[in-house]
Amino acid sequence: MKTDMQPLKEALEEMLGESMYQAVMSNPRDRERIAKAKVRPVMLKGELLFQETVYRGTQVFHGNYGKEEMVLRMLEYMEKDFRQCEIEGTKGRATALVSKKGRVTVKRKSYAKTGETAGNGEGTGSGAGNRNGMGVDFSHNRTKKYLLEEGKPVPFLVDLGVQTPEGKVVRARYDKFKQINRFLEFIEDILPTLPKGEKIRIIDFGCGKSYLTFAIYYYMRELKGLDVEITGLDLKADVIEKCSRLAEVYGYDGLRFRQGDIGTYSGETDRVDMVVTLHACDTATDYALAKAVGWGAKVILSVPCCQHEVNRQMRAEVLEPVFKYGLLKERAAALVTDAIRANLLEECGYDVQILEFIDMEHTPKNLLIRGVRKDWKILRRGREEMPGEGIPETEYGESVKKAPVDALAEFLHVDMTLQKLLENKRI
Repeated sequence: MKTDMQPLKEALEEMLGESMYQAVMSNPRDRERIAKAKVRPVMLKGELLFQETVYRGTQVFHGNYGKEEMVLRMLEYMEKDFRQCEIEGTKGRATALVSKKGRVTVKRKSYAKTGETAGNGEGTGSGAGNRNGMGVDFSHNRTKKYLLEEGKPVPFLVDLGVQTPEGKVVRARYDKFKQINRFLEFIEDILPTLPKGEKIRIIDFGCGKSYLTFAIYYYMRELKGLDVEITGLDLKADVIEKCSRLAEVYGYDGLRFRQGDIGTYSGETDRVDMVVTLHACDTATDYALAKAVGWGAKVILSVPCCQHEVNRQMRAEVLEPVFKYGLLKERAAALVTDAIRANLLEECGYDVQILEFIDMEHTPKNLLIRGVRKDWKILRRGREEMPGEGIPETEYGESVKKAPVDALAEFLHVDMTLQKLLENKRI
């Protein structure tokens, strides 16, 4: 059944112009192929064009197009690749949603009628809206706009030493500022998958000084107005005490911190929507991932660290020319560890991506595993049918003795903690 894009076509033809600030297409049908696309107006040699920014895996592609061509491109994206499009301009906002059956719904909001402006902080994506009151910025190479803006003081960033009281980013902490904003972009991408109209529950395992824990709460609660409850867990009592005190000072009632070990943590018996684990050492990451799967978390964001377990076990005669060099074996072990983790999450019903968190020059631990739970009910391996319209039958039939990831682990003589923890949860 062909999707009727006429309502969206009319909105695009009206809103794509000098008054538009930005359009963001998100909620992709296939995250591996394309994750997100943004469009903004640019003035090149006196001609109004529209710059397209497309995110495919870790790569970003740009192109400039006239209005008619850009409208056609956006309609094609929405018909084939995305389920949501948000358009923000100085005069108003439009949101388009495409249902699984191809039905297009477009909601419009005019600032002229409500007395609002695009600077109300409710825009789409990074730097949405006309926040400086000076009209749309058409510059081709403008300074990057972050979700947490430079020059605008954020209390927790000031207290954590990232910003001055005036909002200026401390030069020595600029990498941390970029890291926080980069992580919030990952959060922005998965917002459509989280519960609507109810409390969103998040756990941050190994929260440490909690730069990102505070950032997630501030972005989701203060900027997006979502009802969110976040628990940060860490082993260090002094760190937990300081973070708890700051949360109380800021009035962040939905943000709490607990001292404890990831492996034995049992404080959440109810629903958990998102699990975050950043630089949890070695098998601590595995315990965090297993708990996320056990809770049926809709989103998993994990930046692993210190993959010692596989490094100690891994051996293969044919790869000895690589493994005899300690540094190369260490890097290979890290890649194998995260590959096995990603594949195991897929077998537990998640769409998984391996993304670059921050630039390699800042840290070698720069890979993020992002898992988004599929919207179909998961059945255990061995049952007769897979649920959900259009879902193919499982590839693991009786004639297949082991999954490819198990074959890899066996070849390398690896028996990972996560394999054991998820043994009864894989499809």
